[in-house]
Amino acid sequence: MALFTGLSAFPITPADAEGRVDAEGVQKVVGRLVEARVDSIGLLGSTGTYAYLTREERRRAVEAAVERVQGAVPVMVGIGATTTAEVIRLGQDAKAAGADAVLLAPVSYLPLSDAEVAAHFEAVAGAVALPLCIYNNPTVTRFTFSPELIGRLSQVEGIAAVKTHGADTAQEAQDLIADLRSECAPGFSIGCSADWRLTEPLIAGADAWYSVLGGIFPKPCQTIIAAVKAGDVAAARAENVRLKPLWDLFAELTSFRVVYAANSLLGLTDAQPPRPLLGLSAQDRGRVERVIADLGLA
Repeated sequence: MALFTGLSAFPITPADAEGRVDAEGVQKVVGRLVEARVDSIGLLGSTGTYAYLTREERRRAVEAAVERVQGAVPVMVGIGATTTAEVIRLGQDAKAAGADAVLLAPVSYLPLSDAEVAAHFEAVAGAVALPLCIYNNPTVTRFTFSPELIGRLSQVEGIAAVKTHGADTAQEAQDLIADLRSECAPGFSIGCSADWRLTEPLIAGADAWYSVLGGIFPKPCQTIIAAVKAGDVAAARAENVRLKPLWDLFAELTSFRVVYAANSLLGLTDAQPPRPLLGLSAQDRGRVERVIADLGLA
């Protein structure tokens, strides 16, 4: 299985206004990814609204996805929550439902110290018994993993990968990957997110692309990954530049809201983001529709 390598596609989690997961909708969005032969599926990531769903609804989403995937693609499940005890319960639920790995962000109301985060991750890794990917998402969690802390956690049994930020320039990407490689255990997977900042880290040697775009339109991501693997750096960068109109929408409107609109425009689901989050205006949905059409993604 291609855990922690290649394209890990992160779809939305269709649910109704009360937060009840639409199991059929989940199967429709993940089925599209299975058919596209992505390397893994990142269920219940930030785009998958894990933080807004109850334990029961998260379990419903995992069960629906695993039933549709039927082992064809590894499924990694986000299990972030505000207490270690709840994270462990969520991780054990994911394992019981058939997940292949878990993704953990240090979610907290109060600021966390490095020591608290380390103890949290060590406890979860020891209790869940699935490969664990560190989720470094300071924009949301307000906690930033240093390379040293990632390196320390890479030595913990069961912690196998990191999903961290990307980079804008070749030099920034080379420095990012080199810093992490120097700190982390051999074989530890280094992957990045923020789609518009991924091409350079891939060229610099990142193992995985954790992708919001890949959760609905995997093909352009796969095109970039294939070009990098073939050593055709120019082709990879050209595809990244071609996607700039979409990257600009991601930056302005948030990738989260753009892909909710895109799922609706494709007829996959009419699910809206959980309140208090709002979807796009009709005007902005029109902009998304035009960019999707212009890029030949629809």
